[in-house]
Amino acid sequence: MLVDSHCHLDFPDFAEERAAVVARALAAGIGRMVTISTRVRKFQQILEIAESFNEVYCSVGTHPHNAAEELDVTADELVRLSGHPKVVAIGEAGLDYFYDRAPRDAQAQGFRTHIAAARRTGLPLVIHSRDADDDMASILEDETGKGAFPFILHCFSSGRRLAEVGVALGGYVSFSGILTFKNSAELRAIAADVPRDRLLVETDAPYLAPIPHRGKRNEPAYVANTAKVLAETVGVSEADIADITTGNFFRLFTKMPRADMAAG
Repeated sequence: MLVDSHCHLDFPDFAEERAAVVARALAAGIGRMVTISTRVRKFQQILEIAESFNEVYCSVGTHPHNAAEELDVTADELVRLSGHPKVVAIGEAGLDYFYDRAPRDAQAQGFRTHIAAARRTGLPLVIHSRDADDDMASILEDETGKGAFPFILHCFSSGRRLAEVGVALGGYVSFSGILTFKNSAELRAIAADVPRDRLLVETDAPYLAPIPHRGKRNEPAYVANTAKVLAETVGVSEADIADITTGNFFRLFTKMPRADMAAG
């Protein structure tokens, strides 16, 4: 079994065939999917999707693009919303200096709020980091000094130092379809050096479809293509990488029922 630890099933790309997308993922051996929140104010939509499918769970949080819109969201609110049985993570939150769609101080403020919620709940924080390696490493080190919290560097495409800092602080590193791209040799070199007990796979669907689907809409079933390349990169079989990444997922997402405990 594989797990798609990060997708966006609430996005309009899936509106017309969400059930079919989930069915294709299950047929491809994807036993769990986590649909990720980007706006707390739209959390109810995310939750309704998670409640519609036994194998779909969700997070609650504010994407850094939307940080300035939701600075009124408190750690208390995140903790309260995360009490729902289907909520297994906090985020995604973090820093995005590539698009800079929100002021950087607002991104940092929102990020620290989400860290506080992750620390209090023990739920993993899904971290978005793009072109912000130095500031991300600095905040992670500063906040871990105040008390450890579980986290994932999602859709990792940053430099080696951030991966090393994340792992040193107890975090996990998740790889998306970017890992399969021909020009991603440097990323694959980083992935090869991430400890096996910290590896995760994801789609970030509908974005970043892996080869051979690149250029098309991504969907959770395609996490198998990324897992195949990760297996080759690490030097293990596809069955082994499934065992490794799925085991890591359940170790990190402690609130997630295991497959043998699921209703369906």
